[in-house]
Amino acid sequence: MAPELPDETDVVIVGGGLAGLAAARRLHRAGVPWLLLEAGDRLGGRVATDAVDGYLLDRGFQLVNTAYPRLGGLVDLATLELRYFTPGVLVRRGEALVRLEHPLRRPTAGPRAARARVGSVLDRLRLALLAGGCATLPVHRLLAAPEVTTETALRRAGLSDAIVEELLRPFLSGVFADRELETSSHVLALVARSFVRGRLGVPAGGMGRLPEAVAVPLPDSLLVTGVPVEAVEPGLVRTPSGAVRCRAVLVAVDPPAASRLLPALGRIRMHPLTTYYHSTDRPPTSAPILLVDGDRRELVANTVVVSRAAPGYAPPGRHLVATTVVGRAGPTAPPEPAVRLELARLYGRATADWEHLTTVSLPAALPAAPPPQGRLRRPARVGEGIFVAGDHRDSPSIQGALASGWRVAGSVVDTLRAAPAG
Repeated sequence: MAPELPDETDVVIVGGGLAGLAAARRLHRAGVPWLLLEAGDRLGGRVATDAVDGYLLDRGFQLVNTAYPRLGGLVDLATLELRYFTPGVLVRRGEALVRLEHPLRRPTAGPRAARARVGSVLDRLRLALLAGGCATLPVHRLLAAPEVTTETALRRAGLSDAIVEELLRPFLSGVFADRELETSSHVLALVARSFVRGRLGVPAGGMGRLPEAVAVPLPDSLLVTGVPVEAVEPGLVRTPSGAVRCRAVLVAVDPPAASRLLPALGRIRMHPLTTYYHSTDRPPTSAPILLVDGDRRELVANTVVVSRAAPGYAPPGRHLVATTVVGRAGPTAPPEPAVRLELARLYGRATADWEHLTTVSLPAALPAAPPPQGRLRRPARVGEGIFVAGDHRDSPSIQGALASGWRVAGSVVDTLRAAPAG
């Protein structure tokens, strides 16, 4: 049975992903009447977890970064029970697995990193200087720097082809879902800042716990699922369950849906990726550390034994391996046997007895963010009484979604207070 909607409210939020929930939090705090409408049967948007036969399968491999600025203001991180990954990466180089760890988090890893066969010592020094600058300079200075693509920024930092191709391209392609590294250097700067400053982990109960935690202070009666929005216009939102009059509409759906509801936005280009989940009783690594392909094979971007960090992601006696392929999804995604064969090479272990649990195909995983992105804050207002939020209006990330929702809701509050009802 279709839910009964109110005839009117001050603000209708369209979309119950992280941006919509962050917007609801700010409106609720400001005492502005609001209603959130979500087409799906759950909240969270692209951040979700499916529990299947004792496994927790996130909708694509995602991580929580404790340094995301907006995260701490919305969620008590302790309630997420984060399970952390080793701060660093493994790099497959021929017959060797090279381990590179965060020197500030693991000081004892410094000598090993100095001897690593990935790039040169000068490369690693220049990379440390680049990351250190991103971590220590004020954000306004990072965003005032000349804007180029990520690849150009890495080359201008003096990094060699070897370290770009063997480490940074596979690693960053998984972060941005962008193999070509066309993503703005401003996005790169903020991502590098958060990587150096924060810790990376997953909630013990799966990534779906994150939107649940953001939504905790909000009244359930105002979070309405199962109601698709057919059209928005100034002062009105139309749904199959009826129309709701309002003073402002805040569109916070995924980018393709935002373009359908608001054609003036134009087409928002999205990057695809696919995640393959496998189960094994003999984990191929002893540590919860990301493995990237330094052999330039360009099939697998990264792979990790998630259950090494979060044992609850797999049943007792089993381990969960998540593997990401960027730039391909749906019919164009590589067949699972080809991925499994690559995993045998990457881990240096037989994978023939691994169980393929599922393949999660995401044709619209992350919005593309090529230059110019400017200060990563696109206009909140796109029409009379119509506002739009999402990671396509900020940085393509969990932080971008949360920050955009919070910022745009602030703009809505200011607008309503400047033009009171009646």
